[in-house]
Amino acid sequence: MSRSAQTLDPVTVEVVRNKLDGIANEMELTLLKSSFSPIVKEGLDASASLFTLQGETLAQAIAIPIHLATLIPCVARFLNEFPIEKMREGDIYCMNDPYLGGTHLPDIAVVMPVFARGRPIAFAATMTHHQDVGGMAPGSVPTNATEIFQEGIRLPPLKLRDGEVFNDTLLKILRRNVRIPETFEGDLMAQVAACTVGVRRLSALANTYGDNHLTAIFSELLDRSETMTRDALRAIPQGTYRAVDFLDNDGIDLDRRIRIEVAVTVGDGAMTVDFTGSSPQVRGPFNVVPSGSLAASCFALRAITDPRITTNGGCFRPITLKLPEGSIVNPREPAPVNSRTATIKRITGTILAAFAEAVPDRVPADNAGELLALSFGGARPDGTRYVIGELVASGAGASRDKDGVDVIETDATNCMNLPAEALELDAPIRVNRAMLRRDSGGAGAHRGGLGILREYEILHGEVRFTHRGERHYIAPKGSAGGHDGAMARTVIYRRGGGEEVIPSKLVTTLHAGDRVVFETAGGGGHGDPARRTGEQLRADLADGKISREGAASYGVTPSPEAT
Repeated sequence: MSRSAQTLDPVTVEVVRNKLDGIANEMELTLLKSSFSPIVKEGLDASASLFTLQGETLAQAIAIPIHLATLIPCVARFLNEFPIEKMREGDIYCMNDPYLGGTHLPDIAVVMPVFARGRPIAFAATMTHHQDVGGMAPGSVPTNATEIFQEGIRLPPLKLRDGEVFNDTLLKILRRNVRIPETFEGDLMAQVAACTVGVRRLSALANTYGDNHLTAIFSELLDRSETMTRDALRAIPQGTYRAVDFLDNDGIDLDRRIRIEVAVTVGDGAMTVDFTGSSPQVRGPFNVVPSGSLAASCFALRAITDPRITTNGGCFRPITLKLPEGSIVNPREPAPVNSRTATIKRITGTILAAFAEAVPDRVPADNAGELLALSFGGARPDGTRYVIGELVASGAGASRDKDGVDVIETDATNCMNLPAEALELDAPIRVNRAMLRRDSGGAGAHRGGLGILREYEILHGEVRFTHRGERHYIAPKGSAGGHDGAMARTVIYRRGGGEEVIPSKLVTTLHAGDRVVFETAGGGGHGDPARRTGEQLRADLADGKISREGAASYGVTPSPEAT
């Protein structure tokens, strides 16, 4: 117990802790309900959190782990650029530059100081994935980018609002550099609204408890989480654990696999992640700046420690990163980085795979770890322009106790796909099919989660299409005798009869009548498939999750009546 905790009422501390979580989640709800773009309203690709004046996470919404962790260096950069003593009520700051603390250009951080009795006590922060921020391709995630200048407009730490006066010059510049300015500005103002909610609620809390009392509680909450996290790390066998995995390619050199190597050292209540041995930075946009490697490490740490620990900056104090300069995890400017999510997910999975040696009961077989990101840009029949993104999930890995979950976000992402109705209302694209991908989960005593099959048809005009896939060449590994999950596959069926198999990454043009069929990867299986019970196999067959041919992986040949 810290010295300050000896003078704090534990009931009050717990009430404030829950209130802080509630404020963060109210900010998140405001953000989602106020935004204009489908990727936020339906895909939930936006996040909210609270920070201390020292730049440590105070509370997080239930949102996107990548966003929530990469806001940490963003807030640190704002503190470096704008001294606290010069801030005043109503000020709002924004930035997105990955080489100054951001993550990738579509993710814009908006931060607002919280005041009580005329002095700042905390920060309200949001991050939204904007549907378009300019660059060489609609959606601003071109998999063929070779420098960051091709990816969109870069924002250093700037004042979006000075007191109650918005920076109209900045807003005009932003509107002129994006393809869908009304949607962009609507999403940006939704971030402002969410931060404003956080400021109001936290200021009211300070009025109730007193600002000095409240900041003392902040410190106690962070110290408590740090202590519990270090204790959880001490309970893990001390040592260095290693793992290696690969990304399909970098979007440019399509036949070159990208190595992710980690050595996780656990000792004395601390965790060091060393990325020595990972690939050098690549030509394409799958490089990850340090904020992304931090996000992956934060997520992995929380995944293998006690879920009852309150998630805040105290949890992350035990983490140390070793990021070789000029590598895939710490590139030199101006390397492109827009597709960093795929790499962060692979980093997360590799860290967890390393922990599997130390705590095998806590780590499942490989998740598919594929967040298939799609972007469509074109014109509607009335001539208005649209840019719409889609995020398609894959299968989770099985554990020693349970089957993997079908079609779910895993690792450090937490988005949703667009409902067919939302996609079809916003763009002249039809969803012809959406179904579980049979036989995609790795066989095992516990089966890996299934991927999904979706088919889209272009109904009008010429469409610029970006496809950022993964697991097209490297399968998710099974565990403890379980089989690997199925690899992903995407095929374009052209109106004239031709077929094109996408090599994981592609930027191309589609035309009316073209169809695209996506099949995402499945999770790895866990345990010997021969130990799967007959009852479970019959249920899988009846549910269409495995075929009669797929049942052969379990060493059985079901009768025709079973299907």
